[in-house]
Amino acid sequence: MPESSITLYGMNLSGHCHRVELLLRMLNLSFRYETVSPADRTSPRFLALNPLAQIPVLTDGNLVLADSNAILVYLALRYDSARTWYPGDPVIAARIQRWLSVAAGEIRFGPAMARVIRIFSRPGDLAAAQQIAARVLPFMDAHLADRSFLAHEAPTIADLACYSYVAHAPEGAIPLEPYSHIRAWLARIEALPGFTPMPRSELSS
Repeated sequence: MPESSITLYGMNLSGHCHRVELLLRMLNLSFRYETVSPADRTSPRFLALNPLAQIPVLTDGNLVLADSNAILVYLALRYDSARTWYPGDPVIAARIQRWLSVAAGEIRFGPAMARVIRIFSRPGDLAAAQQIAARVLPFMDAHLADRSFLAHEAPTIADLACYSYVAHAPEGAIPLEPYSHIRAWLARIEALPGFTPMPRSELSS
């Protein structure tokens, strides 16, 4: 595969972009990272890639894909011949899909939203986002009490989809100290070959 075949358009403080970058690195794929500022997202060039003006966007040759979870599915099916990141077993695949939905739902509107409100001074209801986090994090912690990863005995795209915003929950004034199983899970993700951290702000709980 030519080195220029894959380009990831995003920004390094976005957890949505970080989850895609993690899988690219863990699959040992060569790619180019093009930083897209908030102003860039409304440029004709970027809107041609994603008319919704959202990051990340991934291009692979002539293919253009938006939506981080959709990109994870594509990369896992296209480049992971062993099907470790997205196993074909129907039960495991269904479990992965459930956690992709949690990543796009409760995590997005809980820890991720709280973080965005605080570190980017975006408008929003910080208390409401923290309340959502207060529901989803105990649920995740209990789920991880007797397993190492979210959907399978080995890491899958479900773990990468959920990792970044949970790991950075303290930036939304959401402490992780009460959740020992989540903290152990985060450490397992961070120990995987190819892991690269997302930059942290100075904000914490």
